Amino acid sequence: MRWLDFENKTVLVVGGSSGIGNGIAHGFADRGADVHVWGTRASAADYDGEEGSDLSGLSYTRVDVSNDTEVAETPVGFDTLDVLVLSQGAVLYRRQEFAIEGFRKVVDVNLNSVMACCARFHEMLKAVGGSVTVVSSVAAFAATVGNPAYNASKTGTLGLVRTLGQAWARDGIRVNGLAPGLVDTKMTKITTADPERLAERLKGIPAGRLGTPGDMAGVALFLASPMAAYVTGQTIAVDGGRTL
Repeated sequence: MRWLDFENKTVLVVGGSSGIGNGIAHGFADRGADVHVWGTRASAADYDGEEGSDLSGLSYTRVDVSNDTEVAETPVGFDTLDVLVLSQGAVLYRRQEFAIEGFRKVVDVNLNSVMACCARFHEMLKAVGGSVTVVSSVAAFAATVGNPAYNASKTGTLGLVRTLGQAWARDGIRVNGLAPGLVDTKMTKITTADPERLAERLKGIPAGRLGTPGDMAGVALFLASPMAAYVTGQTIAVDGGRTL
């Protein structure tokens, strides 16, 4: 479909080394985009053989997005940017997020770095009338026992998407988000690897299955395409009906 043709477009997927971000990165690459990925490990080779991680055909750069200086100053391998996808994420279990150190660590990755990345690439996106897509979570729509930082940070991205969507529309930049439900990635193994826990969670999903990174990629492609030309400031739940 010509609406989903990203030939001659440059895309950066922050957090695109694995999981949802990796699925989104390949979704754009499969449709002709020049796709760049930021991840946390020293090189692309450090992800070899890891489940949910395939960096073939993607340009990789190591960036610690919780470090504002690295976000602002790391050299990039492109002169123009059409699509910025922010899929970085962190979560801490066993009540670690109730300690301020753990809380701050998660918020720095899930929320503060999102703004830092947006600020870094604002001018590039403005120059071409580009778009930003922020990967949030359906955790933003309800309480999440045990993970106050994850919940607060993902809720914060909804407000950030609304506000930047309004503020940057005048610059020709559309800012939107997608909120995944339960997706089968390494971050959700605490649930998906436990048969009883998984069965219980599936009962609450009308679609009757887990989401996939490919499901998330489809919505990310839509939001970056001309089909969504009149959509800005919105976050779409992609959850198989879980939040209904």
